[in-house]
Amino acid sequence: MKTLFPVSRFLRWTAIGAVAGAAALAPQASPLPKLTVQEAPLARETKLATSFAPVAKGAARSVVNVYTTRRLRDTFNPFYDDSIWRDLFGGKDWGALIPRERRTRSLGSGVLVSADGYILTNHHVVAGADGIQVVLADGKEYAAKLIGADEPTDVAILRIEASDLPAIALTDSERVEVGDAVLAIGNPFGVGQTVTIGHVSGLGRGGMGIVDYEDFIQTDASINPGNSGGALVDAEGRLIGINTAILSGTGRNQGIGFAVPINLARSVLERIIKDGKVTRGYLGVMVQPVTEDLAKEFKLPRATGALVAEVARGSPAAEAGVNEGDIILAFDGKKVSDSRHLRLMVAQTAPETKVTLTLSRDGKEQTLTVKQEELRRTGMNRSGEAEDRRSGRELDDFFDGVSVGDLNARTRREFDIPLSVRGAVVMAVEPYSAAALAGLRTGDVITEIDRRTVRNADEAIEQSRRRAGQRVLLRVWSKGSSHYVILRSSAHGD
Repeated sequence: MKTLFPVSRFLRWTAIGAVAGAAALAPQASPLPKLTVQEAPLARETKLATSFAPVAKGAARSVVNVYTTRRLRDTFNPFYDDSIWRDLFGGKDWGALIPRERRTRSLGSGVLVSADGYILTNHHVVAGADGIQVVLADGKEYAAKLIGADEPTDVAILRIEASDLPAIALTDSERVEVGDAVLAIGNPFGVGQTVTIGHVSGLGRGGMGIVDYEDFIQTDASINPGNSGGALVDAEGRLIGINTAILSGTGRNQGIGFAVPINLARSVLERIIKDGKVTRGYLGVMVQPVTEDLAKEFKLPRATGALVAEVARGSPAAEAGVNEGDIILAFDGKKVSDSRHLRLMVAQTAPETKVTLTLSRDGKEQTLTVKQEELRRTGMNRSGEAEDRRSGRELDDFFDGVSVGDLNARTRREFDIPLSVRGAVVMAVEPYSAAALAGLRTGDVITEIDRRTVRNADEAIEQSRRRAGQRVLLRVWSKGSSHYVILRSSAHGD
């Protein structure tokens, strides 16, 4: 089985004493650092170089080693490990427990992005640290301050008190292409600064559960423990990403490494320094990928964009007129390839920003303007109604063993369904049926059948009998969000 590993390196020993250079969050915003940004794409028609030594030499000056320390306190009895003392006191733990302090040390990497000491690294490299030390490529060592960190993207910003540092040039990671030569620079296994060479293997990698917002650059350049926070640079030595994780069954490099694109890391850096925190835009829609089947149902020529499965009441999207069943094709003029891509673009757009949405509605394009709000984490409350539960009733035979019931106090409590949800609750699904294979589960709520609203079990049964063709489009609420499901007849295909 393949496993995702953050690529920081952990070293442990026992020690007693103070820790220098304690990390702290910045209490207020600071002026943005001066970054060198070169947005021009690579000259890809250039002949293959026989050596990357000049590129490696220039970029490596900007890559630093990051050492973090954590103090852990526990207690132990110095006599308990001695068999004579255990026998003398009846095998019991004797005497007062003595407090003991252990210090753990972790090793990662970082990248100097400004001459006045700002460093990009990974959140997981510095999380929970009591002290952070940074060692430059020339051997100089500094205590570092944690300016801020963003766990949802695994990005952190450090700063050291120094000037005229060899800051790396940043480029536009959206112009990176699969096949581009890249160099990964870091300190794997603590052996010292190391450069490995490979290519960009993939772009826009996500859905792996490493962090909340995933848009990784994949590379076959060798990345190993200790490389976390290090630089991924292009053939001109410009920073395109921050090395973050590897996909491996052993914890060692197997040719699949991931880096946070520098555009995303730069956005986090600028927001933390400017605002003291990372704020993200909020649109107020639940979206899902557009499959080939869904594209046909919604009259799209190809499977692209993000299908709106749910619009939050009172949200910016609702105020602008976005509807369930709309497909968002472009966000502020940029093409939306899928639902994950839209989520990233929304999150990277500052709150209070007005953006344009290009939608496909019933096969016709239209444009809406939305003013984004700030994303805040919210939850749903459980509540019920004073009604009796009704037994499940079978839908039309086409639905192949699906029975539904009304939403009432008991079904809402049993399946944790909020009052805001209306429809017919699924009471049972025949195992291995077409409905089960399509993903329908007990406790789901059918809210639409073939784009017509369902308010209760009677309406679900009636509309199931009126369906036409050998497949039906359902809108289903499940575990806190809504999505669309295409249900095919178990006896026919199309």
